Amino acid sequence: MTPSAADTTQTYYDRFSETYERERHHGYHRMIDELELELITRYGADGDVFEAGCGTGLLLQHAAKVARSAVGLDLSRGMLGAAAARGLRVVQGSVTDVPLPSASVDLVYSMKVLPHVPPIRRALEELTRLVRPGGHLLLEFYNPWSLRYLAKRLGGPAPIAAGTTDHDVYTRYDTVADARAYLPAGVELVGVRGVRVLTPTSSVFQVESVGRWFARAERAACDLPWLRNLGGFLVLIARKVS
Repeated sequence: MTPSAADTTQTYYDRFSETYERERHHGYHRMIDELELELITRYGADGDVFEAGCGTGLLLQHAAKVARSAVGLDLSRGMLGAAAARGLRVVQGSVTDVPLPSASVDLVYSMKVLPHVPPIRRALEELTRLVRPGGHLLLEFYNPWSLRYLAKRLGGPAPIAAGTTDHDVYTRYDTVADARAYLPAGVELVGVRGVRVLTPTSSVFQVESVGRWFARAERAACDLPWLRNLGGFLVLIARKVS
């Protein structure tokens, strides 16, 4: 029997969970996390928050400190084991079938997950279902019009665990226009943040002084209308109006 896309993705992230945090606490990855966490804090403070694809809980642990309540979901048991060890509220499941009530949270956010979900419209409809009217969604996509995409194409497969590379999981790249078209009825786009607009490769952060310069430049560029659409990661900021 051929494994389903969900089974393949779960296996990939179970393997990835063993090395997922190896580089996440400093340099390039820390810069990416900080630009995402700023939005999570802005839209999730003092509210009920849900993370779709929480991984090991690195973002969720911050959300739990600023929100009234925070819960995360992930497909991977390996990832969830690490998140649960942090004392976080987590459940296993798919972003296309979330075991939570409708209109139960003020913010849904999903970082680096939606590009790996083939039925993207169904996923966004499900995530929208969870949000109360007036609440927000932070939805991150991978951008084909970016330096990150060019580096991925030139660099070839990147190892993520023994015998596994980033080419072993389904990945989709979307422009802002593509991603906006996925939004279901009753949701309006209110903003876009471009993350990793100027960084050509994560290796520039290996030199501390150069990394500091790029971190400052990325913060300056992330919300500029003429640059943000070139971010390697595109965070759509949407509001549920009905």
